[in-house]
Amino acid sequence: MLLDLVKQSRSFRGYDPSVPLPPETLRGLVECARLTPSTRNAQPLKFVSVSTPETVGSLQKLTHWAGRLPQLHLPHEGKHPSAFLVICLDTRIAENPAPFQRDVGITAQTILLAAAEKGFGGCMIGSFDAGKAAQLLELPSYLAPQLVVALGKPDETIVLTHPGAEGDVGYYRDENDVHYVPKRPLEEIYIEK
Repeated sequence: MLLDLVKQSRSFRGYDPSVPLPPETLRGLVECARLTPSTRNAQPLKFVSVSTPETVGSLQKLTHWAGRLPQLHLPHEGKHPSAFLVICLDTRIAENPAPFQRDVGITAQTILLAAAEKGFGGCMIGSFDAGKAAQLLELPSYLAPQLVVALGKPDETIVLTHPGAEGDVGYYRDENDVHYVPKRPLEEIYIEK
């Protein structure tokens, strides 16, 4: 059921790096993303697969995770993802990225749902050094990185919970490193007319 898959698909910040994502799995995730709707059906997004340990490690250094918990320096040492997909805008097709940011989100969520279905997990990372990432990956000048999607075998516990005092929805970790993600109740966000 899709609802179960959505609950399973969290923003994981801890992975078992000994479990690789085979190239055919990464290719299959991009195949799912390829079929999603696109603004004006322009399809300007390209997906760069990063799965060699050396390049994954180098790209990892250019990303910044869990902005609400900077003191934790996530992912923890030895808990890095096995792969990344870097979603890029092909500026030969679309010079202005603004109209296609929805497409980036739609494809990233599709990738994460497809990964969850296969027993993997991921995290969308918007905070990264795009210029250095493009240089590291030796991208042609017309490919502009928009979002990094970390992927791997999840190795952490995430618990969905209710908002805190006064509706606080900030995620947090307990003393056992369990990650809690408050979600607003349906009654608060669903408006029927």
